[in-house]
Parts: sequence; structure tokens; C-alpha cells
Amino acid sequence: MASAPEPTVHACFEPRTSTWQYVVADSATRAAVIIDSVLDFDPARNAISTESADSLLALVKERGYTVDRLLETHAHADHLTASRYLQHQLEASSGTKPEISIGKRIVGVQRRFAQRYSIPPSEYEGKFDHLLDDDEIFKVGQLEAKAIHLPGHTPDHMGYMIGVNVFCGDSLFNTDVGSARCDFPDGNAHELFSSISKLFSLPDSFKIWTGHDYPPGGEAGRMAPLAYTTVAEQKQSNKHIKVGTTEDEFVQWRNQRDSGLAEPRLVHQALQFNIRAGHLPAPADTPNGDQFLHVPIKLPAGDVWYKIRKEESI
Repeated sequence: MASAPEPTVHACFEPRTSTWQYVVADSATRAAVIIDSVLDFDPARNAISTESADSLLALVKERGYTVDRLLETHAHADHLTASRYLQHQLEASSGTKPEISIGKRIVGVQRRFAQRYSIPPSEYEGKFDHLLDDDEIFKVGQLEAKAIHLPGHTPDHMGYMIGVNVFCGDSLFNTDVGSARCDFPDGNAHELFSSISKLFSLPDSFKIWTGHDYPPGGEAGRMAPLAYTTVAEQKQSNKHIKVGTTEDEFVQWRNQRDSGLAEPRLVHQALQFNIRAGHLPAPADTPNGDQFLHVPIKLPAGDVWYKIRKEESI
């Protein structure tokens, strides 16, 4: 019996945020999706650029692909999404507007962070073109793709299964890197254990394509980024969780480790941009119509700064 057709996967590594971006295509129809694209951001200059996204566009053009969807696995806290920029450029070049898609639980994430950063509803409601249900089936050309809910790192987190490939975002990393942190709002180590168990239940030959890679390096370590490992390799060798690791062991270790981790470098910029689906903030009422992202101030321990703030608000 003939095996089902498999997609062509182009794995594109963005080194500044250690992000894997994927162009996944049906070779028969040239239909494609882009997963977890990166918009370049320089925090020293607060400047956006599009080198990484333009490289994806060049690949799409060179291969003759038609991009039907721009997929996000979750609201990233470590890089800005290029989805809206890509959508605009692809529509301008082909006349077809690909949908920006994400899991349906993004709505709760949007509300939480919109409240934190004072973002009005008009800037985030309805900005994603399609909200995916759990286990929703969609097509990439003639190929069947499936959206899989993989919570734990974040509550909205999705993976995408296309053929024998699962693009798992930040739920599971390569075996010598381990697993994702669970200390973001509504993150949960118990849920991450269940999500990883779901991945481990797949056939051993399935490929797990991760959202990031941080090669350990060193004398005996791997230097180059690696896009995927197999389910069998993960079950046997993942440094945080493998066959035989109990839920209690994993949760205790994960929670202890997460309690000492620093915030991602671009967390405030990324979250505000990504809950808007890559749309820019509305221009402010300034002479230049500047567009702003809010960065909260970290106050030192003690009551004095809170007293000063209260006095200044009177």
C-alpha cells in the first residue's frame, strides 16, 4: 500500500531569538503554510526590521509556493511575529490574502495582556483571521493538517501535525535542551506533562519540530541548531522528561527551575505586538504620530517608591 504524501519542510533558523521558522509545503500543488515567523526587533533602538521575514518571502517566491495560512503556535514572549507583515506582502504580490491563524484560547490571553498593557479592544479583537478549534483539520494543498492543543507553556499553545511531522512550538525542545518553562500566566507544569505525554504517544518515527533551539555547546556539546528529533529519540533521551519520568518528578523539577528564571529579553514588546497578531499599535496623539509599546518599571523592594507614587498622584 502506498504511503501518504509528506510535506516539504523548510526550517529557517533566526539566531538572535534562537527561533525556528517553518515553511511547510505540498510539493504537488505548491500550497504552503508559514509557522512562527519572526519580525526583527532591535531593543537598543526600539527599531523593527524585516530581514528574517523577507528571507521567508524570497524562499516562497523561489519555490513558487502559494501561502494559504500564517500559523502561530502561541502568543510568543521572546520574539515579535511577522505574520501581519507577511500577509501584507503576500497579498500585494499574489492578490491572495493568507489567513493568520492561532488556537481559539488566544482570546483569553489577549484580554489578560491587553488589561496589563492598557491596550484598547479595537487593537486586538478580531485581529486573527481564524481561531482554530482543538483537533481542527485543515488542508495544505492536498495534505491534511491537524491543530493539536498542547498547553502548559501557555494556555493557548497549539501544535500542528502535517503528515508524520508535528510542529510543537515551545512545548518540547531538543533532547539536550529539554522542555519549556511554565511560569507565564496560566502556564502549568501538570498540563505540560500531559502535552508531552500526548506527543510521546505518537509513533516513534514521527518528527518533532521545535520552536527554538539553544545548542548546549562546550567540549562535548552540540554547536549547530537542530530543527527536529524523532519521538523515539525524545522518549529515550530528553534531559527533562523521558519514558519513566513521573508527573510528580517533572512538575517538582520544572516548578523549581522556573522560579529562578529571568524574564525573556523581549517579553513586554513581544506580548503587546503578538496579541495584536502582528498589527502595529495605533498612532498616538503626538506631533509625529508615534506608535508606542509599554514597558513597566521595576521598582526596588520596599515601600518608599509606592509612597512617592501615591504622593505624586494627589
